[in-house]
Amino acid sequence: MTTNIQHLNIPGPAGDIALKIQGDPSAPAVFMTHSILSSGMMWDEQAALLVANGYRAIRADTRGHGASHAGVSPYTMGDLVADTVAALDALKIARAHYIGLSLGGMSGLGLGIAHADRLLSLCICDARADAPPPVAAPWDERIAIALEDGCAALAQSTIERWFGTAFLDANPAIAQRFRDTASATSAVGFVGSARAIQGMDYVSQLSRISTRTTLIVGANDGPLPQAMKDMQALIPGAALEVVPGSGHLPNIDNSQAFNAALLRHFA
Repeated sequence: MTTNIQHLNIPGPAGDIALKIQGDPSAPAVFMTHSILSSGMMWDEQAALLVANGYRAIRADTRGHGASHAGVSPYTMGDLVADTVAALDALKIARAHYIGLSLGGMSGLGLGIAHADRLLSLCICDARADAPPPVAAPWDERIAIALEDGCAALAQSTIERWFGTAFLDANPAIAQRFRDTASATSAVGFVGSARAIQGMDYVSQLSRISTRTTLIVGANDGPLPQAMKDMQALIPGAALEVVPGSGHLPNIDNSQAFNAALLRHFA
């Protein structure tokens, strides 16, 4: 089994896409994407878990995040879908399992709608399929802050929304890692991705997703448990897993329960 992590930059529509790859090159591929203001590092534990269970884990940094080139803002969700397809093409992967959380889950819905032929399965985590005004509006203030002061000005408030202060106080190393990653995100990448979220509306197309789909959501992630229950009703055959006692990143704040749900998806 290959456990070393390969760091690779491949050309994408907006510039280089940074990938972390681990596992046997002949094993089934799992393509993993992350939330806004994060990077592929948020999947460290799950990537190792998948490799241990016989998969090849491929973690992409979304454009303008981590080590990926930002390109020109704003983006559309279709642009982020195109990045995933470009990465699969560059790696000569015909079909892959896909795991996406938040922003990555949103673009994963677009991938499932438009590119079912590239997918073995979909696992969509803590995401929604549209951005009605109450969802879209708060991004305008965050965009203004990022343009004025950079993403470091958004880092603390973002991780507090994701995890809550009690978890951050009890896990200072995790808090620092996510704070640093958010702070290092380019303003162009954040603004472009936020605009993609604001412009997203996949609800009327969810019934077109034919790939086997599991939805996973933290029980305490605001309105998203209900939003994902509504999505389950629209995606044929979709399963829904609710992670107890968890917020927006259940793979981090309740990884044991999240990992169990993930392995049920692959089983």
